[in-house]
Amino acid sequence: MTIDYHVHLEEGPYSFRWLERTSQALDFFHQHDAIDKGSKAHMTGQLQRLAKRVQGGCYSEEWLDLYLEQAKQLGLREVGIVDHLYRFQETRAYFERFMQLDDSEIGQIQRYWLERVMTENITDFVSTIQQAKEKWRQQGIALRLGIEADYFVGGEEELTALLNDYPWDYVIGSVHFVDGWGFDNPQTQYLFEQMDQSALQQSYEEFFTTVENMILSNMFDFVAHLDNFKVFNYQVENHEFNEAWYKRIAQALTSTLTATEINAGLYYRYPVKEMCPGPRFLQTLLNHGVAFTVSSDAHFPDDLGKYTFANTELLRSYGVQSVVAFEQRVKKWLDL
Repeated sequence: MTIDYHVHLEEGPYSFRWLERTSQALDFFHQHDAIDKGSKAHMTGQLQRLAKRVQGGCYSEEWLDLYLEQAKQLGLREVGIVDHLYRFQETRAYFERFMQLDDSEIGQIQRYWLERVMTENITDFVSTIQQAKEKWRQQGIALRLGIEADYFVGGEEELTALLNDYPWDYVIGSVHFVDGWGFDNPQTQYLFEQMDQSALQQSYEEFFTTVENMILSNMFDFVAHLDNFKVFNYQVENHEFNEAWYKRIAQALTSTLTATEINAGLYYRYPVKEMCPGPRFLQTLLNHGVAFTVSSDAHFPDDLGKYTFANTELLRSYGVQSVVAFEQRVKKWLDL
């Protein structure tokens, strides 16, 4: 048995790279056409599927069915589909308040990014997943509706208002910004390159402080990728600094009874090539009795379930006997 509780349907910006990756996902589910690969007929079929996908959008039944097909193939028990809060036009004022969007180089880059990812409507997303639940249930898989909500210190009241009135099964808290800077954007990676170890440690201090405040806010059912600031493999060499923060985060999680995840996204999609949390962080969390779920952080259907079986086995090897899941914001335990 395993689950995947952090799965996305789409992510911009929209580019030829995005088209290529989407085409790759579609090809994964049409491998019977591979015999004609390289032919004009095969290319025509690819273009037709891709055009249909783009026109139908990420909330089309056909696109969601690919996630169901992969979940069935893998034998998953539950799948949680989420979307980033910044995908939704209703959240514009929230992100404009906290992101750096001025006329500086970073501000211009981030304005460009926000305009190209904030393309959807919350109601459309919610209704798509809610309507699909019965179809998935008939196939033996529980489909859960989640949201990945960016946390900003001082934005708790506004975020609560944005999340109210929707039938979430769970709400994930995450940190993608430090002092308004979206640190996992490859276009802004150069800021890491300008930091020596002292400056890097100061930035990690800001990141972990935000993560700690997010947990202590008690707003979230679980929190995502606790150390994703390492995304481009710029890491603090001060062992005592790292260990002190690992313990503080662990204590915040246990004191609030908040769960976290083993998230594979950075391992297979980013330069750091490491799970979140990393090995030493994971060991500290387990030593404190933190509750876990497992996540692929997939953004395409062919990545659904990626490394979730391996990470389930990793938890079991540490003596973990169950992982957390959610339904209508109620925590439950699934035996491994």
